[in-house]
Amino acid sequence: MAAEPPSWQEGMSSDNVKGLVLALSSSFFIGGSFIVKKKGLKKAGASGIRAGAGGFTYLYEPLWWLGMITMIVGEIANFVAYAFAPALLVTPLGALSIIISAVLAHIILGEKLHIFGVLGCILCVVGSITIVLHAPQEREIESVTEVWQMAMEPAFLLYATLVITSAIILIFHFIPQYGQTHIMVYIGVCSLLGSLSVMGVKALGIAMKLTISGVNQFVYPQTWLFAIIVTTFLLTQMNYLNKALDTFNTAVVSPIYYVMFTSLTILASVIMFKDWDRQSPSQVITELCGFVTILSGTFLLHKTKDMVDGVSTSSPIRLTKHMEEDEYNGLEGIPLRRQEAMRLP
Repeated sequence: MAAEPPSWQEGMSSDNVKGLVLALSSSFFIGGSFIVKKKGLKKAGASGIRAGAGGFTYLYEPLWWLGMITMIVGEIANFVAYAFAPALLVTPLGALSIIISAVLAHIILGEKLHIFGVLGCILCVVGSITIVLHAPQEREIESVTEVWQMAMEPAFLLYATLVITSAIILIFHFIPQYGQTHIMVYIGVCSLLGSLSVMGVKALGIAMKLTISGVNQFVYPQTWLFAIIVTTFLLTQMNYLNKALDTFNTAVVSPIYYVMFTSLTILASVIMFKDWDRQSPSQVITELCGFVTILSGTFLLHKTKDMVDGVSTSSPIRLTKHMEEDEYNGLEGIPLRRQEAMRLP
């Protein structure tokens, strides 16, 4: 008689379980950090040039730094998680940060999310859970040079080239024209570069894990190259995520950023680490169904981001840009540049 297939819990390796716990902890910290940083950005914007308008006064705001520290703690937990588990398992768990930031934004910031936006969040979570339940086991890697060889393969080099080119076009062509009116521009830069930074983070995590186990990986120049790449991309992401948070509704920025970032990161991982090569066709198809569910949630979030409960869908209130509740009453629906002009004497 054929043996029964292992349950999901039995199929999880100890490394995958460690990665799972760390990823969940990371989501709690990161979800809360969005709200704390947003409060800091609002406070800084009240006394100087807003981040969405190119200002950097938030760097002098203690509340923003508290949010930044909270996010760093979450990112460290996430960093370590990638050393133990594949990106297909770790990355989708960021869905929990959507729920946390949305609830806190409702309670603390007074930002509302339309009922269909809530449904979009649920679809994103369901799609993520589907992917998590069918994620592959972590691939055994013995050296950071092995990761570098994967990164140098033609398929991933093509992906990296397309991503960097697209980010450059967004930064220098689309952001000056559409950054204040189209949420996907800022988030697009963060998500594109984020997918590459995760691959670098995973490489560094593996290097640290192997070093701790007694095989020093910091003697290889590839380890330091990965460190430079990760630092550059993370700083760029932080800059444009700040602009997105200051310009648009947090309850919309958080889920859309999550979905785009997760989708691109999983794609990068599949190309670089060949995760699907170790899975059956049924597992791959199930994960693709998860992708479709996430994309459905993204569409729903994007289509309802301008709507508020209790308002007719035929005449929705436009919430494309974040409006400071105390300072900008009466300016809803007016582009940021025009608002600034209206405030001039």
